[in-house]
Amino acid sequence: MSIKPPFTDIEVKRAASGFYQGHSVEIALFSKAIMVGLVLWALVWPANANGVLGSLNWRLLEDFNVFYIVIVGFFAVFLFVLAALPQTGKRIMGRPGEGTEFSNFSWFSMMFGAGLGVGLMVFATAEPLGLWGSNPVVVSGAVQGNTEEALQSAYRYTFAHYGFHAWAIYVVTGLALAYYAYTRDMPLTIRSALTPLFGSLMNGFLGHVVDVLGVLATILGVSVTIGFGVSQFIDGMYAITGMEWMMDMTGEAPAPGTVGLIAGLVVIMGLSIVSAVSGVGRGVKYLSNLNLVLSLILLFTFVLFGSFLFAMTTYASALVDYLLNFLSISFGAYGPQDPAAFVAALPAEAAPYADALRGGATNAWGSFEGFKSGLEGEAAALSDEVLAAAYAAGEPGRQFGWQAGWTTFYWAWWIAFSPFVGLFLARISRGRTVREFIIGCLFAPALVCFAWMTILGGTAIDLELTGDANGAIIGASNTAKLFVTLGQMLSGGFLSAITIMCVVLIMTFLVTSADSGILVMNTIMSGGDQNVGNKHKIVWGVILTAVIGTLLIAGKTNGGADPMEALKSAMIIGALPFTAVMGLMCVSLAKALYRDGKREKLGLAVGDPAE
Repeated sequence: MSIKPPFTDIEVKRAASGFYQGHSVEIALFSKAIMVGLVLWALVWPANANGVLGSLNWRLLEDFNVFYIVIVGFFAVFLFVLAALPQTGKRIMGRPGEGTEFSNFSWFSMMFGAGLGVGLMVFATAEPLGLWGSNPVVVSGAVQGNTEEALQSAYRYTFAHYGFHAWAIYVVTGLALAYYAYTRDMPLTIRSALTPLFGSLMNGFLGHVVDVLGVLATILGVSVTIGFGVSQFIDGMYAITGMEWMMDMTGEAPAPGTVGLIAGLVVIMGLSIVSAVSGVGRGVKYLSNLNLVLSLILLFTFVLFGSFLFAMTTYASALVDYLLNFLSISFGAYGPQDPAAFVAALPAEAAPYADALRGGATNAWGSFEGFKSGLEGEAAALSDEVLAAAYAAGEPGRQFGWQAGWTTFYWAWWIAFSPFVGLFLARISRGRTVREFIIGCLFAPALVCFAWMTILGGTAIDLELTGDANGAIIGASNTAKLFVTLGQMLSGGFLSAITIMCVVLIMTFLVTSADSGILVMNTIMSGGDQNVGNKHKIVWGVILTAVIGTLLIAGKTNGGADPMEALKSAMIIGALPFTAVMGLMCVSLAKALYRDGKREKLGLAVGDPAE
């Protein structure tokens, strides 16, 4: 019997001298060329960039929505199987006899730190409130949004978007990187994870493409995170200072304006570059410690002054509901509804008016009453019974629109962020078993996210349910909902102090995310070398600032209501090819674990051939 030794001789050709010393010139130039091209396009032709990105994004969602949903469900099931199987679960990510690098306490502490970030600050109240008004159960017409009956389904999908599915995306990348780095002494770079399938091809052009896709996904994922965070930062500054020059006052509620967003972005990214240049031991370490302390203060403020009992009751029931619906959430995917299928589902009386009925019936963001009120002419004269049947005929279209707008957006965001978070998880997990890694990285941070969402978001919902908020929180912009909730809970000097603390916390989270993203991009381009020069950190910081700034401006062109639209479209488009890379990572890891298991039975080390 003969078993070939695994291919481990990864060689990322790096420049020996010059500006790119220690870096792969191919990866750096290719990545920068794409990003600079995107910046120039959005800067010179912002309306065109916004329109094309939005159109391409929607076309990709129509064609690949099912792919996004199903593959994330596959990631979760794949990890559960690896953890459950005795042969794979017990395998140590390290050399025989090698202990863990961190104690269990320190390891779990860093998991908790990883579970908190800009996304949770922005969406702690916005996510549960948004899903309370619109989720698949509401879209189906089974319950009415913003009612007590809609609470269970709201948290079912809140937990889905920030729970085990989300962390499965990170863990797939992190587990692949950690396994090859610590069992085979391979560099912590994306191409290493595909060597079981492609071998020495990863040392050439194909390897460069894989690493470039990782860099681009990281840039766009971090860009969306910073875009949301800067918007909330400006909302907080407005709540403290009342300075209207930062805001767009033309809408129903004040929202961050272009000038305010760009000013906030320059401040945040300037601090991020300084932090990245100072190194992990200084900037990232100290900011992470400050983040943890301020996060706990904010959490305990909601525990003491918010609706804690309501939140904990919601936590328990929502967790059970999420687990019961786990498989349907994982694989219940929708494609766009074919017009012919809509016509076929209509009652005979409504068939002649199919064109007039279809738009409202398939609108995921409308209600039955809105559907009826939007009709004109003879279609409006149809009976309520016929209109109800026509609205029901459009449910598959509504479900697709909702899923593409909510769940698929999150899956693409987490996938784009996975090289960043996955690399972090891999770095701190040397010596852990595969089972420990999966259980620890899936459950610990997810449970923190659940608690955060129910304590902060539950308080906001309870204030609306009881009538105390009187629609003020629902009516606020997503990035302002946290501050409006605090305003309903607190008053006086304490409110001012907590608001200022939240702005500082948002700022430190933003700086931590940005400088960590810069470090990850440099690590990939240097073939896994974490000791990279400061000049490249500065260059990538400037490029990242330009990408976010120009796409924010593009999103506001032609009267665009959401400056984040262009950024979100670019991110979903950029995440798609890396999603395919992650699927290949799973196949590669399964092959590597199987082959290493056979070698172990023969008493061989990982790199030894068998005769």
